[in-house]
Amino acid sequence: MNQAIVFKDQQDLADLSEFLQRAKRLDERGAVKLRCFGDVLAAYVSPIYSGSLIAEGPTVLGLRTMQLAKSLELDSTFEISSLLERMSSPAAMLTASVSIPPAAIRVAWSGITPPRQGWEHSGEIAQELVSQWAKDGIAEVASALPESVGSAIAARVRLQIWGKSVGLEYNLPAATAFAMAGLGFLEKGVPVQVFRTAGWVRLSSKYGHVLSKESFRIS
Repeated sequence: MNQAIVFKDQQDLADLSEFLQRAKRLDERGAVKLRCFGDVLAAYVSPIYSGSLIAEGPTVLGLRTMQLAKSLELDSTFEISSLLERMSSPAAMLTASVSIPPAAIRVAWSGITPPRQGWEHSGEIAQELVSQWAKDGIAEVASALPESVGSAIAARVRLQIWGKSVGLEYNLPAATAFAMAGLGFLEKGVPVQVFRTAGWVRLSSKYGHVLSKESFRIS
């Protein structure tokens, strides 16, 4: 794949790099789906996902978009580590561009495509409340998982906890709060905007978006 993503300036390159570094801290072996049909790049990550399209549990997508200096056609998924390595090269920093990795990968969540239209604003939630939901979920995961538990059981327990709604008033899986906090999308004192369409919910700030199916499960 002999293509390159050309950013408008070094700051946009740095912003995407920071987003991917945060995503990698949430999932060391994480992937990023890059979609671009023109001069707008959409970068999707999934810090929490069920592992298959039919498995029980939430799949939460984090999204950053930015305008590029050159139009591009791209719809592929790559290892975050591979892309970060290319973004940190002296050539990338100098030219504000990054070559696309030659090998795309396949992950279960990359087949999920949230609606692009029909989103309606349904309110806002205080940043402090979203932060508290994230902290509560992290604490519940920590208390529910002894150090000796196997990885498969641990993954199932995490999905059960993060899939629970933070409250029927909001119909949000707790995982959305975790992703908003972990991906750096929260700004102290600034409310998070909520949008909905066709059973989907989107939390948005000026830093990015988190998308997920609505959750009505409280236990």
